[in-house]
Amino acid sequence: MNEQKRSDIHLRPRFKMEFEESHQNLIEKFKAISKNKTSKFGIVISDGHVIIDIPAEENHFWSPQLSVEIEVIDESNSAIKGLFGPKPQVWTLFMFIHFAMAVAFIGFSIMAYVKWILKSDYKTALMIVFALPILWIVMYFLGRLGRKRGHKQMDELYGFLMETLKS
Repeated sequence: MNEQKRSDIHLRPRFKMEFEESHQNLIEKFKAISKNKTSKFGIVISDGHVIIDIPAEENHFWSPQLSVEIEVIDESNSAIKGLFGPKPQVWTLFMFIHFAMAVAFIGFSIMAYVKWILKSDYKTALMIVFALPILWIVMYFLGRLGRKRGHKQMDELYGFLMETLKS
């Protein structure tokens, strides 16, 4: 097994491993655990894609999810690409908030400029323009805090993945 980890700056850590085992054998390992219900983790399998979730009783807002893509290299070798991230609902909420802040930044920048050109009071719009990047930085650190809070569960998911692949 050959493993590569990427930069630690990402909010959604990634890894890649290569196995001297066929694509189908690796998928069958996950299917066997899913059918036998021998795992506390939730497993969803679709083609070469496996999603592993934290059990419902341990789940919280910042709980991670492990998305695994099993790719064919050749007949007897496979690659696994893993991506840790928040649940899709949390990720969508964060992206919506970032998009809304970007639109607000552009809108209030235009408003401040127009009011300045018209020699009107532009202080409120300008204060919002300066506050939005600060709010964006706060959102970034909230994401980092959430990742840190879910780190133990990320380790559990990774341990489960490695245990399943070695079986």
